[in-house]
Amino acid sequence: MKFYTVLLLCLAISTTTLAQSSAWKMVEGRIATPWAENVNPAQVHAEYPRPHLVRDTWMNLNGLWDYSIRSASTSKPDSYDGQILVPFAVESALSGVGKTVGIDNVVFYKRTFTLPPSFRGKTILLHFGAVDWLAEVWVNGTKAGEHIGGYDPFTFDISGVLKSSGPQEVIVRVWDPSDEGPQPRGKQVNRPRSIWYTPVTGIWQTVWLEAVPKTYIANTRQTPDIDKSILTVQTTIQNLQPGDHVRVTAFDGSRKLAEQEVQATEQAVLSIINPVFWSPDNPHLYDLQITVVRKGKVIDHAKSYFAMRKISMAPDKNGVQRMLLNNQFLFQYGPLDQGWWPDGLYTAPSDEALKFDIAKTKDMGFNMIRKHVKVEPARWYYHCDKLGMLVWQDMPSGDMGNRWESRPGIIGIGTERERTPESEQIFRTEWKAIMDANFNFPSIVVWVPFNEAWGQFKTEEITNWTMQYDPTRLVNSASGGNFHDVGHIMDFHNYPDPGIPDPKLFGKKQIIVLGEYGGLGLPLEGHTWQGKDNWGYQSFSNREELWNKYESFINRFENLIRLGMSAAVYTQTTDVEIETNGLMTYDRKVIKMPEEKLQQLHRSLYTISPE
Repeated sequence: MKFYTVLLLCLAISTTTLAQSSAWKMVEGRIATPWAENVNPAQVHAEYPRPHLVRDTWMNLNGLWDYSIRSASTSKPDSYDGQILVPFAVESALSGVGKTVGIDNVVFYKRTFTLPPSFRGKTILLHFGAVDWLAEVWVNGTKAGEHIGGYDPFTFDISGVLKSSGPQEVIVRVWDPSDEGPQPRGKQVNRPRSIWYTPVTGIWQTVWLEAVPKTYIANTRQTPDIDKSILTVQTTIQNLQPGDHVRVTAFDGSRKLAEQEVQATEQAVLSIINPVFWSPDNPHLYDLQITVVRKGKVIDHAKSYFAMRKISMAPDKNGVQRMLLNNQFLFQYGPLDQGWWPDGLYTAPSDEALKFDIAKTKDMGFNMIRKHVKVEPARWYYHCDKLGMLVWQDMPSGDMGNRWESRPGIIGIGTERERTPESEQIFRTEWKAIMDANFNFPSIVVWVPFNEAWGQFKTEEITNWTMQYDPTRLVNSASGGNFHDVGHIMDFHNYPDPGIPDPKLFGKKQIIVLGEYGGLGLPLEGHTWQGKDNWGYQSFSNREELWNKYESFINRFENLIRLGMSAAVYTQTTDVEIETNGLMTYDRKVIKMPEEKLQQLHRSLYTISPE
């Protein structure tokens, strides 16, 4: 049994944890997913959280923490209000709290932990998957650091502030202005309504400890090139010594494919002979091992994986730009995925639940997901990699207020947001951090900096920087927003009917996609966030009506694809709060249209060739 599994079992059976578990209770009065009743505070989101740099020596800190909500002027609480289940946000039902924090308050978290004997003499890293928004962390009364940003992981080396033995204390202070600040916050608002949802404050992804050597692998950047049949691996290593090497080894199952040892500051370039290309139909993944070697001795070792996959654009025979996967045209079709949960808000109740939405999307015959103004935990992208799901990744929006128009005869015109220098810097810093954190996931094929002019600013500058920073992916500069002649994609939104601008006018320089359409609503009694006044772009009274309308939309796609449409995004995966536009209800208990019929309907879309 692996070491980290043993650690988790020890945590699960400890007397303290069992006593805490009996005190936790989910907030009542809200609909819940089927996984909610199986949430165990002693072992919540217990899976290893970072699939691209795996070590055995780790310890999960999810579970019950003490919490308090105090005035924003409070630097240290004098007492705690009760317990909160991490990693669920304060406002969520699964947190056991279900309270709003707001701009005038902060939330404090506290817990203790004891390091196992095997951690002694090692560098101890404290990892946070994501905390929304400004987090300050103290360990044993000494400040370990702070982090600004709600969607990217961060790490502190706490080795120097740990006691030699016994319980160690960690305190986290979080402030989040929600929609009253300029920071990226996606769909969160203080007054939920229409397409805007409940705020999310504080820790909402896994918190964990890791024991590593003094010299350790901190990050890798893995870049496949299918045209040259190579994989380039750049490693970031902390506390290097002169003469240190990095050995990178690629495997296909148990078979070694390639290996190269280089100076630790150099890139390794592996030749992958006759590579199997990753695609939705064949999501083939290769294993990777990265080893730090000093004078022939292994200093650090971690496991990862990669795929041989290419996303690009090229004109068809009519000169219309097309989106290509592995140098072949493949129509990309998928739902707009908000990533919200009635019981956990930003956080799925379990890893099984996290995977469920992707698997069901695949079962319905989609080959792509647009992750809408939210970033998911690393394991969500891992499941997409494993299942074969293409991903368009949005930047969470914020600092809104500029104008945008989209109606017949109007193609994405409006104003750009005049952001403050602080707001601009917040955006740039977090967008780069999100791209860095998720670079290695082959499922991500498109970056989307802006959506519908929500805080859209300096579009050409931001888009060009994004393209330069990651030239291996396509960039959709402004999905449905204020269009500029920049980026790879022109993304048109149209509700409810599908449609695109004239490819002869707009498709010579950019790929034409339908970035949002549909929004067909069907509220189902017993499965809605509220009892009445639910909302859809176009609502129906029964499933037959819904199916007939949806089928009529798909029947128009063959002509649109032949004319120049390379991709389309249907709104949306699930109902979310008062929105009832989902393919599934918010509690995931009802799929509104038959999966097999959807799969059969969608299958034909992927065989259509451009004219």
